[in-house]
Amino acid sequence: MGKAVLAYTGALDNLICIHWLRTVKNMKVVTFSGNFGQPEYLEEVGERALEAGAISAHIADMRERFLTDFCYSALRAGARYESGYVLSSALSRPPLAQELVRVAREEGCTVIAHGCRGIGNDQVRLESYLSTLAPDIKIVAPLFELGLKTPEDDEGYARRWNLPRATNRQAKYNVDQNLWGVALQLGPKADPWMEPPDDTYIMTRRISDAPDKPTYVDIGFEAGLPVSLDGERTGTMEMVAALNRLGAQYAVGRLDVIEDRISGLKAREIYEAPAAHLLHQAHTALEELTLDKDIFQFRDVTARRYADLVYRGKWFTPFREALDAWFDVIEKPVVGTVKLKLLGGTSLVVGRQSPHSLYRSEMLSYDGDVEKTSRRRKPGSESEPGSRPPSTRPGGPA
Repeated sequence: MGKAVLAYTGALDNLICIHWLRTVKNMKVVTFSGNFGQPEYLEEVGERALEAGAISAHIADMRERFLTDFCYSALRAGARYESGYVLSSALSRPPLAQELVRVAREEGCTVIAHGCRGIGNDQVRLESYLSTLAPDIKIVAPLFELGLKTPEDDEGYARRWNLPRATNRQAKYNVDQNLWGVALQLGPKADPWMEPPDDTYIMTRRISDAPDKPTYVDIGFEAGLPVSLDGERTGTMEMVAALNRLGAQYAVGRLDVIEDRISGLKAREIYEAPAAHLLHQAHTALEELTLDKDIFQFRDVTARRYADLVYRGKWFTPFREALDAWFDVIEKPVVGTVKLKLLGGTSLVVGRQSPHSLYRSEMLSYDGDVEKTSRRRKPGSESEPGSRPPSTRPGGPA
């Protein structure tokens, strides 16, 4: 009898995976559940796995490493996919794959299983990472093998096999939530013309319920990474949690986009990411102040490539490592503080300062609408008033 490790969330579809692996494939099943900041209580998730027939249930607190090694790396790179997706789901897949491989090695598993259905991005990402990290271990997708494409299909399977259908997930839509953000799939209500219902969002307040007076927050950075809030040194998890609370209170960090999936199909995606939105906004403002023009413009190119790599499941590649080396260099002067103003669903940069600022107010003066610099043109130069331009006639001066 072989042994499989299953990426386990506690939802009905994962109970089906355990049942199929045990009864159809005749395998012993161990589960792995990682805490990335989702609302589920993982002790209960582990107990449910054991009740469903797993021989052991592994649980790990992944929050600190997820934020520090993955989310903050993407933040420093300015990595936002297409219209602004901060990659909250995509960034959680590389560390999940690493832990699944670790547990598989530890438990002597010959199979790694997951609950993806083969119709979205996650199966591509996860299987890409698993095959890169452990090419000798077989990857199995039970729901795909069974042809279960919808939650209704899951319910039918559960009734047929008399499986327990209780779950701690009570979300109205398919939700993927962690500390870096929430991804909401509207399903049949994803008509791009229709406004999402008020109860769609689960993390942020309604804009109409946000405070009617503004609030301000100062975010400090060192080498492109956030280190302080309002002048106080702040740990990674504490900072993200605090900004999530603040941003959610002011309904900041919502995103409703038409996005290009890995398959090439377009999909409507709804995201909430208060902390990530505020941190990206502040980080970009500080880069504008501290990076010279050539670097800042090329930084925009590399930021998009970085985001695309993460989105397509290419974290464990030399290209991503090379991009990180580039950001190691260019982000050194990104040091200072940015002041944000939050009000009624919006956040604005209203101040920034840095010891490496390239802004030189003393070199600028204004006379009406005309900006003058302190530099003076040399007499006789091409742009000197009254000077004659070089001749361009054949045989004339070069």
